[in-house]
Amino acid sequence: MTAPAAPAKNPDLDALFAAASAVRARAHAPYSGFSVGAALADEAGRVHAGCNVENAAYPVGTCAEAGAIAAMIAGGGRRIRAILILADSPAPVTPCGACRQRIREFAGPDTPILAAGPEGIRARFTLEALLPASFGPEHLPEHTFDAE
Repeated sequence: MTAPAAPAKNPDLDALFAAASAVRARAHAPYSGFSVGAALADEAGRVHAGCNVENAAYPVGTCAEAGAIAAMIAGGGRRIRAILILADSPAPVTPCGACRQRIREFAGPDTPILAAGPEGIRARFTLEALLPASFGPEHLPEHTFDAE
């Protein structure tokens, strides 16, 4: 008789958490002191990360989610399978409104959005829950812009 197998950890979540944690340590947040890291998995399972970068000319800075999305696009990815946002706050930190729309550009309504703190995942949402009845690329005419 063999022992029951231990439950498998979700490697995507572990990789997302590790990447968000590592990049959060590099955030540039001298004004707010509120460092944020974000990591996402693209359609090929590759992990892309970004951190917030503040600017003295507030609000010109960049959110962590925007940085992770830019890294995904630069790395050849086009779809977000899941995204994790990591910050140290008493309540779970979710993407701001602008970042919810940025995520919407590259994700479907059921895409997981995970809010984490240094100790682990605190809350799970879908894009639909955070941005209901959203506007996206499919609302535009097919040839609004040239993708080439």
